[in-house]
Amino acid sequence: MAEAVERSPKVLAISWGRMEVEGLGTGKDFKLYPGGGRPWDWSETGTRHSPGIQPADVEELLHGATAIVLSRGMQLQLQVDLRTLEFLEKRGITPHIAETTQAVERYNELATTQPVGGLFHSTC
Repeated sequence: MAEAVERSPKVLAISWGRMEVEGLGTGKDFKLYPGGGRPWDWSETGTRHSPGIQPADVEELLHGATAIVLSRGMQLQLQVDLRTLEFLEKRGITPHIAETTQAVERYNELATTQPVGGLFHSTC
């Protein structure tokens, strides 16, 4: 019997510096994945705007996800390290990269049909 993958939480609202996530409340930046999520603290992996999102930032998003949405911030200041894209590609995970409001829209759309992870930065 195949193991059921849990649903990814929806982003209920997004504005500059503030996100509201189903079941998780409000915060600034979030890591979301099938079955849950948590606030994203950049200092955990030493993330900076450049070189950007690291493989270590997306590792915990997998949890059965078939796609990962990466937000680049409201002003596209957050980069995505090429090693991160290689990390996802090696695991057969489709990345979707966009400005934060577009990334939230894409994530919520994907979450209705498949297990998806997301990394969201709600400011620059």
